[in-house]
Amino acid sequence: MFHDNKEVTLTFTLNKHFVIGLAIGLALGILGTLGYQRVSGGASGARTFATAPTPSANTGAPTPSAPSAPAKLSITDSDHIRGNKNAPVVMVEFSDLECPFCSRHHPTMQSIINKYGDKVAWVYKHYPLSFHPQAMPAALASECASEQGKFWEFTDAVFAEQPRLSEPNFIKEVAQKLKLNISKFDSCVSSQKYKDKIAAQQQEGTSNGVDGTPATFINGQLVSGAVPEANLTQLIDAALAGAK
Repeated sequence: MFHDNKEVTLTFTLNKHFVIGLAIGLALGILGTLGYQRVSGGASGARTFATAPTPSANTGAPTPSAPSAPAKLSITDSDHIRGNKNAPVVMVEFSDLECPFCSRHHPTMQSIINKYGDKVAWVYKHYPLSFHPQAMPAALASECASEQGKFWEFTDAVFAEQPRLSEPNFIKEVAQKLKLNISKFDSCVSSQKYKDKIAAQQQEGTSNGVDGTPATFINGQLVSGAVPEANLTQLIDAALAGAK
């Protein structure tokens, strides 16, 4: 599924099993309280956000949402992949390290990786929201940690203590705990070396229907919000059944 030194464009289509799984996921979504931070354009053109409403009999579940066309997501060697990169089910998450709902969603994704093992892959992409002042600095720092082979460890640590992101020395403290070369880390962060990469990932998400975080594509199907684990496992199980 993934090849070294080559960009791979994944275009997913839905099959009968997946549609059934999506219907189940929608039903489960009505029962759950979903968290999602959304970017939208106001009348003045300013970027604003809102928390997705709790599902009700009147509004229905705001997630998962079916895109009008299959998602086209590029996965390259520069992306961060947890699990089996050749897995039949690929979960591509667009996330914001300051988003409280992303923090809630992160342990759910970890649990799925532990549960399904080699059957799934988790690809992390950045989507820092403009109203989160620490989101971009944290994203840049995570990429600098990746230079020293510690992307996932850094991300796990930040989400575990997310309320501390506003503390001036928190990012450096995480880097020190991970035993990073602090001189190289600081130089990388201050240069904003990965700003273009992060912006490109955010644009990719927007082009595929992402308008907030967390947003997770399961084999191309967009699920918006910090949904209950059961919602995701229903879709994963349906996708695995369709892959047989």
